[in-house]
Amino acid sequence: MNILCIGDVVGGIGCRHLQQVLPRVKRELAVDVCIVNGENSADGNGITPVSAGHLFDAGADVITGGNHTFRRHEFYDLLEENECLLRPANLPAGTPGRGMTVVDRGRYQVTVINLQGTVYMEALASPFDTLDALLAEAGNPKFCVVDFHAEATAEKRALAAYVDGRISALFGTHTHVATADEQILPGGTGFITDVGMTGPVQSCLGVRTELAVQKMRTKLPVRFATAEGACAMDGVLFTLDDKTGHTVAVRRIRV
Repeated sequence: MNILCIGDVVGGIGCRHLQQVLPRVKRELAVDVCIVNGENSADGNGITPVSAGHLFDAGADVITGGNHTFRRHEFYDLLEENECLLRPANLPAGTPGRGMTVVDRGRYQVTVINLQGTVYMEALASPFDTLDALLAEAGNPKFCVVDFHAEATAEKRALAAYVDGRISALFGTHTHVATADEQILPGGTGFITDVGMTGPVQSCLGVRTELAVQKMRTKLPVRFATAEGACAMDGVLFTLDDKTGHTVAVRRIRV
């Protein structure tokens, strides 16, 4: 089984690039399930019903979120309605939406979980304890992939090591920079610290570079805008063993 995980889609330009390249990539790589982080897919940041629609139209089976998921109030109702739209599971009780879903393909089911880190980010519930609870709730599924939206590389690696052998794969999002450490952990869990970004190459994490420079030099408020120009889609392909659910191959992708 092939699971394709796509890095943070940035703005309308990122959505358009995804629509252009993802259908072909899914065909060529024989993708069974596609997970796309969409928390920045709306221009400005956040996610809206329109930008979520663009991602689903492009071929996403599940859209995951992060610290910008709730920037747009018009998105809250859709989070409640659509089971394939996720937000971090370790947010407080009563938060709209859900942090776990199951993609049912008949002959197999893939559990997808979305978590957010706590190092250098909001003081949410422990992602370690939350993941333990969700795995127990789901009955320790054979096929399980986690999007861990976190700042600290050590926290991502630590969580992956903690659940090594208990989930199929864990991929990091949030930093918008693809890391070169794709690997299979000793227990069979596939891992990459950060899968990267889908958006404009000549940018500062998707933002117009001159605006990021202005913010960092002046320390004054700056209204960010999405950059233009050529785009790239960053992703990682996990190939899972049908009998064990463990990762048998992992490959970084940039298109």
